[in-house]
Amino acid sequence: MKIAVPAEVDLGEPRVAATPDTVKRLSALGATFAVQSGAGLNSGITDADYEAMGATIVPTGADAVAGADVVLKVRRPTESELSAYPRGALVLAIMDPYGNDAALKAMADAGISAFSMELMPRITRAQVMDVLSSQANLAGYRAVIDAAEQFGRALPMMMTAAGTVPAARCFVMGAGVAGLQAIATARRLGAVVTATDVRPAAKEQVESLGAKFIAVEDEEFKQAETAAGYAKPMSAEYQAKQQALVAEHIKKQDLVITTALIPGRAAPRLVTAAMVSSMKPGSVIVDLAVERGGNVEGSQAGYITNVNGVKIVGYLNVPGRIAASASQLYAKNLFAFLETMIDKGSKALAVKWDDELVKATLLTRDGAVVHPSFAPKVEGAVQ
Repeated sequence: MKIAVPAEVDLGEPRVAATPDTVKRLSALGATFAVQSGAGLNSGITDADYEAMGATIVPTGADAVAGADVVLKVRRPTESELSAYPRGALVLAIMDPYGNDAALKAMADAGISAFSMELMPRITRAQVMDVLSSQANLAGYRAVIDAAEQFGRALPMMMTAAGTVPAARCFVMGAGVAGLQAIATARRLGAVVTATDVRPAAKEQVESLGAKFIAVEDEEFKQAETAAGYAKPMSAEYQAKQQALVAEHIKKQDLVITTALIPGRAAPRLVTAAMVSSMKPGSVIVDLAVERGGNVEGSQAGYITNVNGVKIVGYLNVPGRIAASASQLYAKNLFAFLETMIDKGSKALAVKWDDELVKATLLTRDGAVVHPSFAPKVEGAVQ
C-alpha cells in the first residue's frame, strides 16, 4: 500500500496533507510513503522529518504519485496533476465540489476515487475526521489575530498612570465553529464581545463563552436550524428585522468578524455598505466568507479594503495563515478517515464502499461522478 504526498501546486497553499506523526501511524498499518521534496516546508516540516519516520523523499509530484494506491492532498488535484495519477487510486482532499462540474468530470475521467473531506457527515464517529471544523476553528482564532494586527488600539482595558484605555468592542457574526473560536480568542485578548447567529442553539454557546447574544428572537428564529446543525436561509421579513438590529449595534463596534456560510450557496450578505460607513474610522472588519462572495459589501478576496478609515480584511485561505497548526489537524483528519479503509490484519486497503462515511464523501469512482448531489442528471429518469 503506497501513499503519496505531493506538494501543493497552488502557490497560496502552505498546508500539507501529512505530518511525521501521521506518516508514522500509517506506516505502522502497512503503508509506505513517497513525499515530494519540500512538501512540508511551509508548515515547518523538513524532508528529514519525514525521512526519520520512514518516508521516501522524491523530487517531483509525478514521482510521488507513480504507482500510488492513495494520494493525500490539501486541495483538489488539477488536470495537469491528474495526468500522472494511477487509475483506481484513492485521493483524499478538500475538493470544493460545488459549482466545479468540469473539475469533477476531470477526476472521473482520470479514473480516480476522489473523496471530498468537507462532505464528511457531522456524526459522532466522524468528529475526528471533520475537516471543516478543524480548519474553521483555526480560522476563527486567526481572524481575531488579524483584526488585532490591523486595529490601531489595544484590545484589553488598560489602567495606567497616564489614563485608562477602554476595552475594544468586538462583534462576531455567525457562531459556528469559527465564530465560537473567534469569541473565545477575542475574550482572551480582553475585548468586550457580542455575537449573533440565526440558530437558536448558538445563544447558549455564545453566552457560555462570556459574550452577549444579539438577535431578533421571534418564532422564525426558533425554527432556524437544520437537523444537521446548519443555519437555514431566513425569510426576507426576518432578515430585515435582524438587519435593523445589527445596523444599530454595529455602529458602536471596533472589530467585526463575519463567519456565515451555507454549504453549496453564496455567502449571505450580513454587513451592508451603509453599516460599514456607520462605523468609526480605525474600525476593522474581517470577512471569513470572502472566498464565497463575502458577508461584507465591499470586501475583496485577497485584499484589505479601506472605506473611509474602516478596514475590511479579505484574506484568502485563513487556516493557511497558521499553516503548521492547520496541517497538524488536517493530517490527523485524513489519517482517521483513511484508517477506516485499511484492514488491520492484512495491512492492505479494504474500502467498505457501503460505509456511510465513504458514501457521503465519495465523488468519483470507476470513471464516473457517483455522488448523488453532483452526478449528472439522466434525462427522463424517475426522481
